[in-house]
Amino acid sequence: MVNPWLALESGADPAAHTRTVRRAHEAFLAGGTVAPPVRRVVADSWRRSARARAALDGAAPIEWDEPALRAYRDRHPLARAMPVFRELLGSIAQDGAHLMAVCDPQGRMLWVEGHPGVRRQAERMNFVVGSRWDERHAGTNAPGTALAADHAVQIFAAEHYNRRVQPWTCAAAPLHDPRTGRLLGAVDITGGDHLASPHSLALVQATARAAEAHLAAVAPELGVCLAALGRDEALLTVDGRRLRLGRRHSEIVVLLAQHPAGLTGEQLAVLLYGDREMRPVTLRAELSRLRQLVGPLLDSRPYRLSRPVETDLTAVETELAAGDPTAALDVYSGPLLPLSEAPGVRRLRMALEDGLRRAVLGTRDPDPLRRWTRTAWGEHDLEIWEALVDALPERSPARSAPLATAGRLRAAYGLTDRPPARQGSLCPSVNQQSPQVT
Repeated sequence: MVNPWLALESGADPAAHTRTVRRAHEAFLAGGTVAPPVRRVVADSWRRSARARAALDGAAPIEWDEPALRAYRDRHPLARAMPVFRELLGSIAQDGAHLMAVCDPQGRMLWVEGHPGVRRQAERMNFVVGSRWDERHAGTNAPGTALAADHAVQIFAAEHYNRRVQPWTCAAAPLHDPRTGRLLGAVDITGGDHLASPHSLALVQATARAAEAHLAAVAPELGVCLAALGRDEALLTVDGRRLRLGRRHSEIVVLLAQHPAGLTGEQLAVLLYGDREMRPVTLRAELSRLRQLVGPLLDSRPYRLSRPVETDLTAVETELAAGDPTAALDVYSGPLLPLSEAPGVRRLRMALEDGLRRAVLGTRDPDPLRRWTRTAWGEHDLEIWEALVDALPERSPARSAPLATAGRLRAAYGLTDRPPARQGSLCPSVNQQSPQVT
């Protein structure tokens, strides 16, 4: 069976394959349809890139200057794994034909290392530290697509969505916190067509596993961790064993984690189903199936988790309580179980997002404000855009783009004159709506 994550089948002609995929890419841009031999992982990524209006010819955006980047990556968990990356990929990074890169979960490049000549070539497309290479900003590429699919992947030449990146081939693998299962980022090797081989994909996968093993070795005891932000199916890690929960089980475990003293069946049913009439046997059946997965972790009378659980939701709340919205943003990977309609989960989701958003607004710091506007949940948030405008110096060239976006949003929302925000008045929050802004 052909590995769908590999770019080329054994014996394939790279030049001929490039021409075929390039024609398919142009056909997709013209008509929105994708046909073989384009791999499904690439076709899905092209569609995501198109929906996000990723650049077709431009360079990836650079988000951070050097001081902000150094401060962020010094405290990033992957900093502890850099000796592993350099040991396993160091020779590749210096051979004059490749680059090694490590990014965070948002696709921001934290380290880009390799031969100076190759780095200079990569600089033309902003493949540099501080740049943003998630699919939303850079289109289909190995680190961005590995993050989106949560799987190691190769992206070959014309498979890149952005034409400027199509001379390159890359392979990347995601990296996870061994304690919580939380996505930490991705490790990538980038070079020419010769990287489209099984060896490069196997190499980045092995490097990622070695890095995770190293992080586990230097971490405290594993315990029980739950990752539920930015994902519809939570990841429960019990003493290093990872369990991907179904949607209803994800909701149950999130609610029990937030109520360590436990919940009666009636209380849990209200948080899960609200006013809908539901037979008690339905909930009991769900809990029975969950107990088969997690064993003695699930206790009853009342229903509760028998061990303390560290959650990414609590990690964000802790940083907010400490008054550090920048650190909270680092942990916040998206809304809590975003597709869940369970009333208890919805309340938790809205409270967390509102608390984080208000903390970001309160900083009057351009960096967290700018980071919020670059998320799917913040790109249409007029109040944040106007706060960003006010946080930037009056004559700064960086102010013009946010000012224009705020103007377009005000028009889209049917608002006219802007209130005098510099005197302390901001427009009402409208971040729950998403107008079409062109």
